[in-house]
Amino acid sequence: MEQRHLGTQGLVVSALGLGCMGMSEFYDPQDRDDATSIATIHRFLDRGGTFLDTADMYGPFTNEELVGRAIAGRRDRVVLATKFGIVRDERNRMVRTISGAPDYVRRACDASLRRLGVDHIDLYYQHRVDPTTPIEDTVGAMADLVRAGKVRFLGLSEAGPATIRRAHAVHPITALQTEYSLWTRDPEGDVLATCRALGIGFVAYSPLGRGFLTGQITRPEDLAADDYRRLSPRFQGENFEKNLALVAHVRAIAAEKRCTPAQLALAWVLAQGGDVVPIPGTKRLARLDENLGALDVALSPDDLRRIDHAAPRGAAAGLRYPEAMMRFVNT
Repeated sequence: MEQRHLGTQGLVVSALGLGCMGMSEFYDPQDRDDATSIATIHRFLDRGGTFLDTADMYGPFTNEELVGRAIAGRRDRVVLATKFGIVRDERNRMVRTISGAPDYVRRACDASLRRLGVDHIDLYYQHRVDPTTPIEDTVGAMADLVRAGKVRFLGLSEAGPATIRRAHAVHPITALQTEYSLWTRDPEGDVLATCRALGIGFVAYSPLGRGFLTGQITRPEDLAADDYRRLSPRFQGENFEKNLALVAHVRAIAAEKRCTPAQLALAWVLAQGGDVVPIPGTKRLARLDENLGALDVALSPDDLRRIDHAAPRGAAAGLRYPEAMMRFVNT
């Protein structure tokens, strides 16, 4: 598999990563099968993938344990990324707070290392920026983890340009992880420009629009009753219907290219630059193989112009998170 450099500090990852969140929570959580999820991770590694993405809050905590079991005996083949900063209440999983306090950073890292069963984390992200803690304090504590050998490289998630610059001044930031896809093109403004000016790699999460861009979701009833996406404004009411029209354009171009809509959507993200690495998530072997097929889809300049016309920036209807969560995006 093609390898890409994330940032300028020496981190190299597979061009396509694997997001592991949905293996434990959020997307049809009743359809959880750890054995199949582990088999999917193994298939990814066997196909040349290296870049695995998890976080302590997924589960909560159980996704790191799952990934840890999957990579046991294969650690040398994995670039392992995890995150801290979204604190889940274990008695009420819907209650969440944000913390970047230095003492919490250290405790969270040690806990992740235990759950993952590893002695170091390759890429450690702050999952969301804590508005009550100066970013300099948070990144300072993260830098201590690098000096202690517990972490190799540092990342941020959903941070805005000013925050990125302040963080990078404390310790080099290797990667920014932010939602990016044909229906979330917000980073194409100042965020991507800031990353490129500072030599920071870009990791695109939800590059398939939380599954919507696959064309497999055609009505709200296609989602399980407890699927997190039912809470997303883009999956509700008129927004849902408007977004189906966007997917119809993607499907039409994909048919001409003799690929699936998912492969077209991923190929488009991959074509946005060698510093961009999408991390589509799946817990199914067939979907993984389909996603990896995107690496063989070549898009010409004319293809990219047509896709840009079909799904321009701002085309998706509705916020990408419920309004209360949007205040922690691009901060």
